[in-house]
Amino acid sequence: QVQLVESGGGLVQPGGSLRLSCAASGSIYSLYRMGWYRQTPGKQRELVATMTSGGFTTYADSVKDRFTISRDNAKNTVYLQMNSPKPEDTAVYYCNVKPTRFGNDYWGQGTQVTVSS
Repeated sequence: QVQLVESGGGLVQPGGSLRLSCAASGSIYSLYRMGWYRQTPGKQRELVATMTSGGFTTYADSVKDRFTISRDNAKNTVYLQMNSPKPEDTAVYYCNVKPTRFGNDYWGQGTQVTVSS
């Protein structure tokens, strides 16, 4: 089992910055892919950004050039640096971890991000 603890959500003004963190713990032997998804009421959860252990990244088109994903493998932690957020980035952000390429993945409890002036 893998436990995920997210932090860093809250209220941010448009054009500001915010950093989300997600620390993984438990029976961890590898963390093939770590990432972030988000969801708003009435909509499906959508990918924001992911990063593999080899450093390969994937971003949603809507956040490219504004958000940056990074990870600290020594701390089993993934970050999402949100620069110049927009009101449409308001959502619950979920951490996702996939320990192995073809195995199960795990979700955090979610952290609310609200972009508003």
